[in-house]
Amino acid sequence: MTDAFEPASGDGAGPGDAPGRAAEVRAAFEALLAIRRVTSPAAADPEAVPAPWEVHRTVRAVSLALEASGLPASASAPDGRRTATGYRVAGGERPGTVRVEWLGPPGSGAAHEAEARLKGCARVLLGLGWEALLYRGPRGSRYLEVERGA
Repeated sequence: MTDAFEPASGDGAGPGDAPGRAAEVRAAFEALLAIRRVTSPAAADPEAVPAPWEVHRTVRAVSLALEASGLPASASAPDGRRTATGYRVAGGERPGTVRVEWLGPPGSGAAHEAEARLKGCARVLLGLGWEALLYRGPRGSRYLEVERGA
């Protein structure tokens, strides 16, 4: 029995370069687009309208979109230390929102590249019907707040 597919959220050990991972991500993303076409057939571009299930599983949907775009996910060791630089997707402060951060190990330069990298994440998400707003948090840290677009 194999484990169920989980998109990389940037927490935990991360997916690494497991054999077949790219094919799993591609298949999951194609399935997501197929669901969108079925649930929004009247839309001008049905693939750019998040499906209802995505809105209820926003962390998973946004993580899949970012991983499928080829952006790297962050990762952390069991003790919480960051071991890889990339995006991290977590539940937002409001229902139906997620927070996307750009994190990495100490000395990785992640904080210096965060704004540019988050803008890249926002471009991916905007193209898929999500609204992604860039904010400055405590101590100047940058993050995206993501929710379903209008």
